[in-house]
Amino acid sequence: MRDWQKRSRAETPVHTAEDAAQHPVGRVGKPEDIAQACLYLAAPEAGFITGVNLVIDGGMTIKMIYAE
Repeated sequence: MRDWQKRSRAETPVHTAEDAAQHPVGRVGKPEDIAQACLYLAAPEAGFITGVNLVIDGGMTIKMIYAE
């Protein structure tokens, strides 16, 4: 665990098959998924984008399955 990490975030979360099934892409998102979108938006290739609501959730909001 690094000094800046909260103790609760120090371990890699364990996700079940049910967790993955909630996402049409078949897996739970990772921080790297958000980072890749940020890198794209900061890159010259995104220079014509002036505003957008970018949903990065693996399609979960479309499927809308909530495990109990």
